[in-house]
Amino acid sequence: MGAADRVRAYYDALRAGEALGPFFARDEDVVKVGISERLVGGEEVADGLREQTETTTGWQVESSDLRVTERDRHAWFADRVSLSWTDTERQIRYEFDTRWSGTLERRDGAEDADDETPDERWLFVGMHVSTARDLG
Repeated sequence: MGAADRVRAYYDALRAGEALGPFFARDEDVVKVGISERLVGGEEVADGLREQTETTTGWQVESSDLRVTERDRHAWFADRVSLSWTDTERQIRYEFDTRWSGTLERRDGAEDADDETPDERWLFVGMHVSTARDLG
């Protein structure tokens, strides 16, 4: 699986309500910026994604311009994504046109992944999701 496939697999997992933490390295300097939060460190990212999965449903993720550049051990990506979900605690449906960018690193044996399959070797070490308007 290449880096582009890994990004698409993340989108698929988000749609399916599956665990997202295994897509990220567990390093202390990993950063994930979302529309309304900034998570720093592998543990905080994993916790934040776990909470997101537990409190949201009905994810729609429509990629429209995925661009991935892959090198031997690193890759970077950018995309435009129509994104929507329901907050199950507040019973609010959110819809955004978002911009995604990030960096992945190829890890031998996926030492940071929860599942040490060859498909788990590309791990996000940084991700940024933004929109032109606030979550409100």
